[in-house]
Amino acid sequence: MAGKTIEEIKIGDSACFEKTLTEGDVYLYAGITGDQNPAHINKVEAEKGLFKKQVVHGMLTAGLISAVLGMQLPGPGTIYMGQELKFTAPVYFGDTVKATVTVVERNEEKRIVKLSTVCTNQEGTVVIEGTATVKAPKKQ
Repeated sequence: MAGKTIEEIKIGDSACFEKTLTEGDVYLYAGITGDQNPAHINKVEAEKGLFKKQVVHGMLTAGLISAVLGMQLPGPGTIYMGQELKFTAPVYFGDTVKATVTVVERNEEKRIVKLSTVCTNQEGTVVIEGTATVKAPKKQ
């Protein structure tokens, strides 16, 4: 969990975090955020919708990216500055999602790092893709 400072980060560095997203995670997220969309929390209504069953909130899934950035790469001390996301496939209760970040640009002087961000499910299907911009920690 030590992470990397801007001086240590190299283009191509990569890290990941994996979690199985449960019904409990979805209900906790809905309670915390207030997003009680029936597609997420109402089985009967979700069955009438586009995906025919309940889906995990997209932003809950995207939160796994934050876990990688804040805990691994760059790691503790990182400031999240921006994120572009494209939701490409649904995530269902019980899916195991792997968030992977890869350094694509770095500006050591400004301590700015751009990272490719990709989330895949247990079948390897990309469910989210995008780009994050962070300010990396520097050596003390």
